[in-house]
Amino acid sequence: MDADKRRQLRDAFGAFMTGVTIVTSVDKQGRPIGFTANSFSSVSLDPALLLVSIDKRSANLEHFTQCSHFAINILAERQKEASTIFAQKNEDRFALIDWRWSASRVPLIDNSSAWFDCSLHQVVDAGDHAILIGKVEGFESNATAGLGYYRGAYFTPYQNAQSLIGGPQVVVSALIEFEGHAVMVRQNDGGYQLPSSAVEKRSVSETLGDLLQQLGINAHPGFVYSVYDDRQKYQQHIVFLCALPTDTGSLTPQLSAAEWFDMPTLARLPIKDPALRSMLGRFVKENAVGNYGIYYGDEHNGAIKQFAG
Repeated sequence: MDADKRRQLRDAFGAFMTGVTIVTSVDKQGRPIGFTANSFSSVSLDPALLLVSIDKRSANLEHFTQCSHFAINILAERQKEASTIFAQKNEDRFALIDWRWSASRVPLIDNSSAWFDCSLHQVVDAGDHAILIGKVEGFESNATAGLGYYRGAYFTPYQNAQSLIGGPQVVVSALIEFEGHAVMVRQNDGGYQLPSSAVEKRSVSETLGDLLQQLGINAHPGFVYSVYDDRQKYQQHIVFLCALPTDTGSLTPQLSAAEWFDMPTLARLPIKDPALRSMLGRFVKENAVGNYGIYYGDEHNGAIKQFAG
């Protein structure tokens, strides 16, 4: 394939939105090594397998294809600098970031959205790359929003939410999901609604952070799940899908009116707002298959764009 065709193919591949990871291991002297990669994918739940590819031109190719263990660190939105560090030829990359050793003695990047400590299961030759298939021996998810990559540039789904504001009164809601349950708040009239707060003089992120703190639930926003205008009330609603870390302790909300409901019960709750009722019906269906969409519109009509969860 000539140079122009390769560039066109690379651009076409770039149309697929991905996350950003740093793959880490150690060399034969036990020194930490790593590289930035967005060619990462889950493979199997049983056994627990994942894959990532490494360029055969990489100076670390031999180390990664012959190592006993490696780790995948899924970067959080605030870790663009770490991604850049490991994408360049820095003298000592690990001196520029915070990290620690895993149980299998490979580096884990601090504050990552999630990490997977893997034994090397298989190496597959694939053209100008080698595919590393790892067996997951340990993992942790901090439930923070991941750093995205699209057409050669980073994107940050949660941090960019401020740009969605287009109305005079913005209401932020948290759709908090954990192991097939979601949090709803009981109203004085016996109905239910999502935990919500008006933005007023604060930013979207500050409002959502305060809301989660009031609930006393250690949840973190992942991405915008729904944006809709209520034209009758002259409000704009932004709903964030939030998740909890894998090491979550107590699930009891501090707010007495807040309760956890499983999906079948959630679908039957008395909810007066038809837009919220419709959105929760969609959420229950999407949660069953783990594939979410993002709704844009008003309280009556809109469009759903698919977002792989």
